[in-house]
Amino acid sequence: MSNWAIFGIAGLVILYLLWLYNSIIGLRNRVRNAWAQIDVQLKRRHDLIPNLLESVKGYMAHERGIMEQVSLARQNAIAAGSDVAARVTAEDALSRSVRSLFAVAEAYPQLRASENMLSFQEELSSTENRISFARQHYNDATMEYNTAIQTVPRNLLAGLFSLHPEVLFTTEEADRQPVAVKF
Repeated sequence: MSNWAIFGIAGLVILYLLWLYNSIIGLRNRVRNAWAQIDVQLKRRHDLIPNLLESVKGYMAHERGIMEQVSLARQNAIAAGSDVAARVTAEDALSRSVRSLFAVAEAYPQLRASENMLSFQEELSSTENRISFARQHYNDATMEYNTAIQTVPRNLLAGLFSLHPEVLFTTEEADRQPVAVKF
């Protein structure tokens, strides 16, 4: 075999490995972009929480415990940062505390009829839908990336470059139901 043939084969192997590596990086970047989309929607929800608390404060003056719980859950969700596992746990706790607040708010007919609360209900519902779609996109991108780095031959490159599977954004069983807001 001539030197040119060896160089040609080596060049093709190198090009193939570069293509494999670049495809893995492209998939990883899709996962990161999908996470950024979730982060935007979660921030939107975090921004809505103070308005919710302000809206219910006058009506639920003696329900301070639940309002403090929501506020603390929001702070914890914000503090969780970009660690997906910690963020999932914190966001689930925030969802549960908001549900608790709505359950308590059911006992206040004037609050249920408040224009601010009706407006907030619409905003929260819209935001929860956006979060749901962003989670689905993230999980789809994550599954594609994880599959790519765990199958031959990409798994060899992934191991060589220390590329690890990403965490899916799942929820606890109790939080799989949509937030029910009834005013």
